[in-house]
Amino acid sequence: MDCGLPAGDCSAPPMQPPAPRARVVVMIGVIAWRPGLSTGRVVAEWRLRGLDAALVAPPDAGELLRRGDVALVRLDILPTLDGCEPGLEACSALTRHGVRLLNGPAGLLAAHDKLETALAFERAGIPHPATRHLTDPLELGELEPPLVLKPRFGSWGRDVVLCRTRAALVAAAATLPDRQWFVATGVLAQEVVPHVTRDLRILVADGRVVGASARVAAPGEWRTNTSLGGTLEPVDPPDDALRLAVAAIDALGIDLAGIDLLPGPGGEWIVLEVNGAADFDERYALPGRDVYDDVAAALRLDGVTAAS
Repeated sequence: MDCGLPAGDCSAPPMQPPAPRARVVVMIGVIAWRPGLSTGRVVAEWRLRGLDAALVAPPDAGELLRRGDVALVRLDILPTLDGCEPGLEACSALTRHGVRLLNGPAGLLAAHDKLETALAFERAGIPHPATRHLTDPLELGELEPPLVLKPRFGSWGRDVVLCRTRAALVAAAATLPDRQWFVATGVLAQEVVPHVTRDLRILVADGRVVGASARVAAPGEWRTNTSLGGTLEPVDPPDDALRLAVAAIDALGIDLAGIDLLPGPGGEWIVLEVNGAADFDERYALPGRDVYDDVAAALRLDGVTAAS
C-alpha cells in the first residue's frame, strides 16, 4: 500500500495536540453594593486592557458570573459597625460554579473582624497591639489604662476611644450597652502604641505593594482617618514597612487590602489594622506610578485575555 511514507512505515503519523487557546474571561465582576471611587477606577483600568469588567451587586453575581470568570469582592463594614455587608454567602456560592474569587469571604472576614485579625497575626508572628475581646462592660474595670476601645467590626475611626485614665475607661464602659455593635459583637480593648499623629497606609495587591500614603491627623485629633479630617501626604515607604505589609496580607489570606502601620518605640513597625475594602485615589500612587494601573495589573488574572 502506498501511503506516501517511507517504505516499511505505513503507520499513521502521531496526533499532535491542538495548540492551547487562551481562556477568554466573560466577565470580571467587582462585587460591591455601591460604586466607590477606587472600585470604579479599577473596573475602568481592566476595561482599558480589553477585559469585560463590571460592578456587580451581590444578588446579581450568581446570574452574571459563570465558570472561568473572576470576582473581586469589595464588601465593606456595615454602617452600624456590627458586621460585614450582606453578600458573603452569595460570593461563597460562586466558587461552586467555577468562578475564581479574589478577596474571598474567609480572607475578607479575617480583615474586617479585628479580633480575627489579631488572632491571625499572633499565629503568624506579625507585630500587633495586644488585643482583648470583652462582652461585659464590667470586665473593663479589671484592665489598666491607657487602652484603646474599638468595635470588633469598625471603620472610619468611628466609636474608637482612647482611654488614658481609669476615669475615662469607666466613662467609656458606661456608654457601651447603648451601642448596637457592642450588644452584637462586644468590644476590643487594645494596647496603646506610643502614638504619633501620623501613620502609614500601604496598599497591597496579590503580595505586591501597589500604593502608599502617610496619613496625618487633623489638629486636636489623635486618629488619622480622613473621615475625621485627616490628610494624606506622599511617601516613599521604607523596605521594612513594605515587607511587613506584605506579610500581614499573607497572614490573612486576602488579595487586596490597605495595611495601617505605626512606628513602634524601638523604631520597628507595628501593624495597627487591615482594611479589606480600603478606598484609595491618586494620592496613594508610588513615585512615578499610577495606583489604579498597578492594582489592576497586580491582581491574579492568570490566563485571562481580552475578549475578541
